[in-house]
Amino acid sequence: MEKINSYHDLEVWQKAMELVTDIYKVTRTFLKEEIYGLTSQLRRAAVSVPANIAEGWGRGMTGEYIQFLRIARGSLLEVETLMTISHNLKYVNTQELKSILERIREINKMINALIKSLLKYR
Repeated sequence: MEKINSYHDLEVWQKAMELVTDIYKVTRTFLKEEIYGLTSQLRRAAVSVPANIAEGWGRGMTGEYIQFLRIARGSLLEVETLMTISHNLKYVNTQELKSILERIREINKMINALIKSLLKYR
């Protein structure tokens, strides 16, 4: 196992960054009237996931890092909910939704595993 020197080395952060890119691409096709609504909310929630992983890492305290990972997980579930709403409104097709939800499930498992491993050091 390679030594982790930065949050950049964390696969979960890398996957969360890919999710942000996916969300930005998907929301480009949303109605212009959603720019301050669903589009903005989805983008902010997606950005919050890797941002909280990074911020928690930077705190340097295990307890705080766990808290920021929990916030990241909450934002991730917010993205999941907003994507489902977007699908219900026909802003995204079933394949786009499925792809995003698969990525979300993967990231969620990774965050949960990271939290579990950090709890051992508390």
